[in-house]
Amino acid sequence: MTTEVFLTRTAAFLPFSPVSNEDIEDVLGRIGGKASRARRLILRSNGIQSRHYAIDRATGRLAMSNAQLTAEAIRALGDIGLVDCLATGTSLPDQLMPNHAVMVHGELGWPRLEVVACAGICLAGTTALKHAWLSVRSGDARRAVATGSELASAVMRGSRFEAELEHKLQALEERPELAFEKDFLRWMLSDGAGAVLLEREPRGPLSLRVEWIDLSSAAHELPVCMYAGADKNAEGGLDGWARTDPEDWRRESTFAVKQDVRLLNENIVRATLGEPLAAIVEKRGLKAEDVDWFLPHLSSGYFVEPVSRCLEQMGFAIPRERWFSNLATKGNTGSASPYIMLDELFRSGRIKPGHKLLMFVPESGRFSSGFIYMEAV
Repeated sequence: MTTEVFLTRTAAFLPFSPVSNEDIEDVLGRIGGKASRARRLILRSNGIQSRHYAIDRATGRLAMSNAQLTAEAIRALGDIGLVDCLATGTSLPDQLMPNHAVMVHGELGWPRLEVVACAGICLAGTTALKHAWLSVRSGDARRAVATGSELASAVMRGSRFEAELEHKLQALEERPELAFEKDFLRWMLSDGAGAVLLEREPRGPLSLRVEWIDLSSAAHELPVCMYAGADKNAEGGLDGWARTDPEDWRRESTFAVKQDVRLLNENIVRATLGEPLAAIVEKRGLKAEDVDWFLPHLSSGYFVEPVSRCLEQMGFAIPRERWFSNLATKGNTGSASPYIMLDELFRSGRIKPGHKLLMFVPESGRFSSGFIYMEAV
């Protein structure tokens, strides 16, 4: 027997003041003291105007941990009473072991409860949300908190690439595109955390009944596109950090976040939107007119038109006035982005009873995607 589940509160935490496009390189730091050749081009394409970093501008060092960011977002939910389940999602936890969820639990100091950590990239927070939703839906939990958080600046600061620059100085001078897969993401990703509370009953003036959450992966047909803690080998596969000599970790920037941009552009819309949404339409009978708010997690403004064209081609066109995104002002915070986006819309007063929301969360790691469907009550 299952019970209805209501998303009753949302919260977000973005560290320090917003960082503009003009200030971004001063905050992250230059590599080898030189300005990036790709920065302006990438920022012009992605449409991001400001973002946040948990970096102390006086020292250039991290001022918060990922666990602390996440705990701050949870505290921003307010007085929510006892929680039975805490599910967290992040791409970059502060350590390999123990898991991110127990570190967040330690920061909060809550009484004993179930804690679950979900790994991944952009979809990690959505996977955590599904676990929390299923916990309440099954009757195991009365209240559950789900989070998404990222501390991308931990691996994006210029100082992280100094050893590679020195090691490859001549090669980088002759072929600067060698560094693009890493430099590209320095101007795309930023820090932040978000949280939601799920309960068996609605609360307050606005709650969202979570109807369903569908997740899927295209890893059976597509290779790795976005990765960290590994390097591509000659066969196109990944050699993880444990198979790499420690002296190469710094020289090759093994722990930097990397992305195959060509593979991304060729497959992201088809593999994470077109094909899985078509399956959902067939499975659930979903129609475009059943969507009052479409909340797509967009890594870049570059993908707005491709996503729109894909929806139109499959007969699922959603007028642009029914889209909501805060990418331009909050940046791409990976697994936290859907939470931060939902929090802003939830608090805006624009959601009315009966409105139905469809969230779309793609991930380019190996092309996974998630769809969340909710109705306002």
